[in-house]
Amino acid sequence: MTRQSILIIDDDQDIVKTVTANLELDGFAVRSASSGGAGLAAVEAQAPDLVLLDLGLPDIDGIKVCQILRRDSDVPVIMLSARDTVADKLLGLECGADDYLVKPFNALELSARIRTVLRRARRSEPAATCRSGEVCLNYRDHTATIQDREVDLTRTEFALLELFVSHAGETLSRDFIQGQNWADSKLYANSRAVDVHVQRLRKKIEENPQAPRLILTIPGVGYRFEAT
Repeated sequence: MTRQSILIIDDDQDIVKTVTANLELDGFAVRSASSGGAGLAAVEAQAPDLVLLDLGLPDIDGIKVCQILRRDSDVPVIMLSARDTVADKLLGLECGADDYLVKPFNALELSARIRTVLRRARRSEPAATCRSGEVCLNYRDHTATIQDREVDLTRTEFALLELFVSHAGETLSRDFIQGQNWADSKLYANSRAVDVHVQRLRKKIEENPQAPRLILTIPGVGYRFEAT
């Protein structure tokens, strides 16, 4: 069985060595990063099962690191900090941390909290795949298959196809699609970006993009995905 992996983001090497030794005895695979920037890069490259995040990092404050993680990842985060006020704990939890542990901490308590957070994450983990007719989406690696043929989609195309699949049989307006996928983008506010992305998606998933049978155009409104 593959060991679950933990990334420690902390610049205190004494703590890193102690925590690493204890967690490895508990059966975890442990890696570490000594700065916020290195930690963010490690999360992207290594995809750990859980992050132990110190607040007092030398380059980026741990709160900011957690906010960046939450913007791009669902990895569970336990904050480690010498700051023990209620306000500090609330700030840590409100920025997206799953738990908050005050230094110095007991190794057994840390291990127990890690296992609790990992169990909670597994229970809330969404289904790995979703099928609608001949279209199957794999949420873990962001791939799609059409009639068992894998198609190469960009992240934007995958998000658009996911939106269509989740609303199969419903007519979606361009404004609704734009609001779901590009709500914060001023670039697309007054453009036909939705139509452009639909056309690109059709070229990849339709047998005949000029006569689509999966993503239908509804004149004057938008589009409807037909699960065939």
